[in-house]
Amino acid sequence: MKMLFCSVGRRAKLLQNLKDFNPDAEILATDCSKYAPALYSADKFFLSPRIDDPSYLSYILELCKDNSVQAITTLIDSEIEILSANREKLINYGVLPLCPSYETAKLCFDKFEMYKFLTERNINTVLTYDSLDDFKSGLSDNKINFPVFIKPKTGSASVGAEKIHKLTQLEDRINSHEDNYFIIQELMDGEDIDVDVYVDCISNKAVSAFSKKKIETKIGGASKTISFKDEALFDVIKSIIPHFEFYGPIDIDFFYKDGQYFLSEINPRFGGAYLHAYGAGVNFYELIQNNINNTENSEAFGNYDEGVVMMMYDDVVIKHSSEIA
Repeated sequence: MKMLFCSVGRRAKLLQNLKDFNPDAEILATDCSKYAPALYSADKFFLSPRIDDPSYLSYILELCKDNSVQAITTLIDSEIEILSANREKLINYGVLPLCPSYETAKLCFDKFEMYKFLTERNINTVLTYDSLDDFKSGLSDNKINFPVFIKPKTGSASVGAEKIHKLTQLEDRINSHEDNYFIIQELMDGEDIDVDVYVDCISNKAVSAFSKKKIETKIGGASKTISFKDEALFDVIKSIIPHFEFYGPIDIDFFYKDGQYFLSEINPRFGGAYLHAYGAGVNFYELIQNNINNTENSEAFGNYDEGVVMMMYDDVVIKHSSEIA
């Protein structure tokens, strides 16, 4: 099993978990910074161009070819579309791309397009506006009230996200950026839910899920979570996935309010809190290995205990400067 993790950043534990599962796996990692800590949890690490460099794709393709890579994923949202747009090229190199189709990738990265897509298909989601005028109309019609939540239309890691309490504050924030920079959303006061889902790369069906309630969130991701199981949630996930073209691990955020689940966002990559799922026995690496070997995974939902708590903490990598990438 040879797997390439692109733009690994700080996510060293994710790579270490793969090695725990399969000590014989060969892990390759790239990042544009030689000070990305996760590079040093890989068997081979490479200092890559930035993802916006015109040479980036050819660099990754050659890396896959020269190292007989069998599967590839990225750990940052902004790279997903690059891999998705080149799925066929990667497949032709014998590489399994753990990324969605290009159309699905674009939907996941544009929060208002995703909102429209979901509402057109009667999938519960968070009420969202992409303009101040439309929001004011909704406000006057009592469809939405303050406080509200704003965030960049194509942002990630909660950068720029903010709770807004009154119209003058909202107008100030909206007018400080170009048109359609922000979306404006109903403030959801229900439970904040995160689900790691594996979509089989052969059947395109959701075959595994690990659901958890967020206890604490830091830097845009869940840092403390507790596992739970709900067949109704699993059924919602199974009904949603066929509307998209996902392959491999994805991370779905829901809100639970008034007895219903409301889809908030889908990140088509390993979620930042997948570590909880792995620690509780939900092993996506085994499912990836099966798909690499052209074996379809069977559906297995809920194969974990409820009440398992994850508590993240910081760690460090210490290297001599001669060992830096």
